[in-house]
Amino acid sequence: MTIESILAEIDAEIARLTQARQLLAAAGSKKSTVTRAAKPARKRKARVLSAEARKRIADAQRRRWAAQKSKAKKEA
Repeated sequence: MTIESILAEIDAEIARLTQARQLLAAAGSKKSTVTRAAKPARKRKARVLSAEARKRIADAQRRRWAAQKSKAKKEA
């Protein structure tokens, strides 16, 4: 195979790929105009915790950390 024939095959393949891309892009643009507009995102209500609930959660986390720390000390 000569270099010229290889280049000609590459050019032909590029032309086929370009045509395929144009067809796909045209089909994609038609489809997007048919779809409905997206619904606006709902706003989520902020979850409000009482001070007592936050304290309970913080105390529980501190107990978990302490247990993990004591377990690490025993292993070391």
